[in-house]
Amino acid sequence: MSNKIHFIGIGGIGLSALARFLHKNGYEISGSDMKVSPITQRLQEEGIKVSIPQKAENITDQSIVIYSAAVKADNPEIVAAKERGMLLLSRKEALPFILKGKKLFAVAGAHGKSTTSAMLASVIEGSVIIGAESKQFGSNMHYTDGENLIFEADESDASFLNTNPYIAIVTNAEPEHMEFYHYDLERFYDAYRTFIKKAKIRVLNAEDPFLSTLDDIEAIRLYPSRDIQQIKTVIIDDEPYTSFILKDLGTFEVYGVGEHIAINAALTILAAITQNSLEEVRTNLRNYRGIRKRFDILEKDSRHVLIDDYAHHPTEIEATIKSARKYARLMGLKRVIAIWQPHKYSRTIDNLEKFKECFAGIDELVILPVYNVGEEPRFIDFERHFSKYHPLFADRVMPEGGSLKLLRDASQIKAFDEGLIIGLGAGDITYQLRGVV
Repeated sequence: MSNKIHFIGIGGIGLSALARFLHKNGYEISGSDMKVSPITQRLQEEGIKVSIPQKAENITDQSIVIYSAAVKADNPEIVAAKERGMLLLSRKEALPFILKGKKLFAVAGAHGKSTTSAMLASVIEGSVIIGAESKQFGSNMHYTDGENLIFEADESDASFLNTNPYIAIVTNAEPEHMEFYHYDLERFYDAYRTFIKKAKIRVLNAEDPFLSTLDDIEAIRLYPSRDIQQIKTVIIDDEPYTSFILKDLGTFEVYGVGEHIAINAALTILAAITQNSLEEVRTNLRNYRGIRKRFDILEKDSRHVLIDDYAHHPTEIEATIKSARKYARLMGLKRVIAIWQPHKYSRTIDNLEKFKECFAGIDELVILPVYNVGEEPRFIDFERHFSKYHPLFADRVMPEGGSLKLLRDASQIKAFDEGLIIGLGAGDITYQLRGVV
């Protein structure tokens, strides 16, 4: 068997990290996607051959073909691989092969797993595979020769069950991606329970409604309301940090704003001190510089701040807006404007009542079209459901000369150049805010 591996959908944030990891492990990697993106361009710069678009001719003499969850059965490369009798694996099925032989530090949860994984990577030496770009490493993958591997474990398709964690950190277990679990809560929670039991060391947010019920499982438990004290935001060199006291371990400072940042950092600390000294963990945590698309400050001056955030679930949006309001006050900015790009029709409809409440406290709401992810379009009356916010509706946004322009039918309808402006969503809003689409 050759060492050639092909990735279908290599431009995705998750699959690209796996491709990079195997590339660093000495495999000859190729991949394909439907269109050019910043990720595919970076992969090519790193020496990975990427073909655009996907076509049967891209399947040649590879020994394994790995495909993303978004790839359909009639994809020409899937069809070609089957006709050639190649080993064809979904991302989920490929994980045991990719992760074999590693001491795995796996982080799971509906919210905060990318952030917590990146924090853990700042305090424990090892390779890193996460579903976001760490600003510390400038990538979603960082490679070292040791056995340690920090890995963001995905519950959306139960692929975290295909891992073998040494340490499992679970930030929360809020129901999400329920379409995969056939809207069966017991099935969903059983997946988390099985994942947690696989680990030798477990670190849990014990105030999560489900995780609080796992009394029969030995674990290191964090009770945020009593274990984390004196949470406050501090500005260091014009950058936002959260300071807090954890149990009897003293004071810690970590990049970012909000109670959720303190919780993620506390879980990181409790896991890391099982491996490293307390003072080493305290010092190294300051290396964490945030992750791209998570409270990512794109522009900043005395009049305005422009922030990109991946929040796409009501719980995430609510926490992010609280952080934005706090940061705006510290920066002397009087208004908070939210630009929301709903992600998936199913998620928006399933959580519509919570979405209607999670924007509380903002001064203006802009709603972009739903970012569709392979679903049949469904009508959602945003104007009626979100009427209390008096929202503006735009087709897209574009930064220009220190302001953010709202465009509808290719014409500018408004521009924001004062206050804290925060984009929210998991779609292409991140590229719109950066002016690259």
